[in-house]
Amino acid sequence: MTAPATRPAAALPPLRSNLSPAEFQELARAIRRVSGLVLGPEQDYLLVTRLAPLLRRHGLADLGQLLRRLRGPDAGTLAAEMATATATHETSFFRDDLPFRHLAETALPRLAAARPRDARLRLWSAACSTGQEAFSLAILAHEGRPALGGRGVEILGTDLSPAVVARCREGFFSDFEAARGLGPARRARWFEKVPGGLRAIAALRDDCRFVTANLVENPPAAGPFDVVMLRNLLIYLDQPTKERVVENCAQRMAADGILYLGAAEVLLSLRSRFVPLAGCHGAYRLDTPAAARFWGIA
Repeated sequence: MTAPATRPAAALPPLRSNLSPAEFQELARAIRRVSGLVLGPEQDYLLVTRLAPLLRRHGLADLGQLLRRLRGPDAGTLAAEMATATATHETSFFRDDLPFRHLAETALPRLAAARPRDARLRLWSAACSTGQEAFSLAILAHEGRPALGGRGVEILGTDLSPAVVARCREGFFSDFEAARGLGPARRARWFEKVPGGLRAIAALRDDCRFVTANLVENPPAAGPFDVVMLRNLLIYLDQPTKERVVENCAQRMAADGILYLGAAEVLLSLRSRFVPLAGCHGAYRLDTPAAARFWGIA
């Protein structure tokens, strides 16, 4: 049960970590079961800082009290809150640039040419965070529409956090967030000035749909997708969870679809149905003869 709403946060003792190694592992396992996030003992500080709002919301003084609550009847709900609170949401528009150039110059035109004239391309930003990646895809699609035969796109963004997904739907970004990856011309063309920052114009928002989804436990049923952006998530997961997430993506991809990982991520050590795509670091295709022929490998 949460503390009464009238109890001020300042009345709580300073937050601290008071866990034994075994207790830390118990908390870490609860988070890992939900999101796949791997936390080592040296990340004790991360639990203290990222779980601080949750502790205050539930009227808990420290992680020890949280652990005792986690052993109670509301363990599942609390573990989901913990997983959401400890997720990393670092992102920016057109992050790392290379995959977006490859999409604009090679992947999207080739996929469009292979689709029926009235078919929309379907793209999935699988760990969309606050939405910059999904809106970057929408911008690319609008800017490259002639090369796509005039066709539109459908972009699905998914994230573990309901609060983050709600923000994505607004399409709002602070001036600082917008400046990370967007030049003045793109900001002026694709965003409108609103109090406190910028909002994506209606044409971009109409292309994007955002839903809450856990890629480990309950990935979206939608598909097949022509493009899957699974970027900068696998680095936080253990190998079995990585393989499960990658397989969930494979099951939702078109036979000739393309998967993009983050700049520091590879699939070489994992059991998966993907092989690297020549010409773009971090891009993968399904390991089938049809996909090899489509991408010009055989």
